[in-house]
Amino acid sequence: MRSIRRPALAAAALTAAVALTATGCGPEGNQADGKPSQSADQGSAGGGGFTIPKDIQDKLKEHGVDLDKWKNGEWKNWDKDKWLREASEFINPIIKGLWDPDRASKAKPPKEPTPKDISGDQGRTDPEPRPVRAKAVKPPFGQNAPGLGKIFFDTPEGHAVCSGAVVKDPAHPGKSNLVWTAGHCVHAGKSGGWYRNMIFAPSFNDSGKPAAQLERATREEMFPKGVWWADGASTSNQWISQGGPQGNSVPMAPYDFAIMHVTPEKGAGNKSLEEVAGGAYSVDFNASAIPDISSITAQGYPAEAPFDGSSLQQCTDKPGRLSLAAQKPTMYRIGCLMTAGSSGGPWFAKGSDGKPVLVSNTSIGPRPAGWLAGPHLGPEAKSMYGAMSKKFASR
Repeated sequence: MRSIRRPALAAAALTAAVALTATGCGPEGNQADGKPSQSADQGSAGGGGFTIPKDIQDKLKEHGVDLDKWKNGEWKNWDKDKWLREASEFINPIIKGLWDPDRASKAKPPKEPTPKDISGDQGRTDPEPRPVRAKAVKPPFGQNAPGLGKIFFDTPEGHAVCSGAVVKDPAHPGKSNLVWTAGHCVHAGKSGGWYRNMIFAPSFNDSGKPAAQLERATREEMFPKGVWWADGASTSNQWISQGGPQGNSVPMAPYDFAIMHVTPEKGAGNKSLEEVAGGAYSVDFNASAIPDISSITAQGYPAEAPFDGSSLQQCTDKPGRLSLAAQKPTMYRIGCLMTAGSSGGPWFAKGSDGKPVLVSNTSIGPRPAGWLAGPHLGPEAKSMYGAMSKKFASR
């Protein structure tokens, strides 16, 4: 998938806005909501069965989508008339065993052109921050960064990776199955539709094996807390209608956020993702003005050189402001050398209780790496979050 990373500034010039998703070259205020079109069979431990609401089935028939054929390889058909893109058309049937270590290890960042100068954008933009070297989170990741994980999915270009974090669900206190990430990690935006075979791997490579060893790891070593398939996904209407790189910029980056609801591929003993992952984070939709925030920590699994996607990394810096257009929300920006693959990873500030609270996610940044920018989460993000929680409240 395309890599929406941070736009790069040189002195007074912003250069290189690219999405921070890492894509493999392997074979093969309004909320926009991907309605839950498949869910684990509640009577089975493995979630092997799935049901599709009748309205979605009718839409799939209109597109000529046969679910049996889909699971046997039809999902590889990315023809425009087969690529579902509307907010209500998200489907992601479980294909057991699809994401094995070999397939997951092929999800690497692509070589992509770098968008150019966007320094003419109006609005409040602070001076470019100094680069901050990323620091590896000490393993086990599940203990030192509970709730963090890696997202895998398929795009027309190949296998792709992003990062994400478990967030609290108001409808299910202590038992959340919600994951926060970036919009460009679930939907192609203006040029396409929903990505496919989307999973969340909490505490991916928990023991911190180096990439060479990870290639020979078992599925249990790579995915120690299981594989969780998205059965619901939602992003902003702005991202669906106008998202993605356009010319020399990513104009809808201020709306580049998303939420997924997930279900386990093999069952989790009736435990929720939050219980298995070891925690979930509150989301602040009314964070302080950017100059009043003393520090933000961004975390993720960068997969583009000098990183290889095997380890959880983080950067901490005082945020500045980045405005892509005067009429759009101003984004957060921090110095950080994390690369593609860190997209969707959480940004934490200190909450009123002293605990980390999620205030943003990695969206854009430059090549070569130097800084990251993430959206300010306001009314659109809050509406999206509330709708997803409400939709699965009875499950």
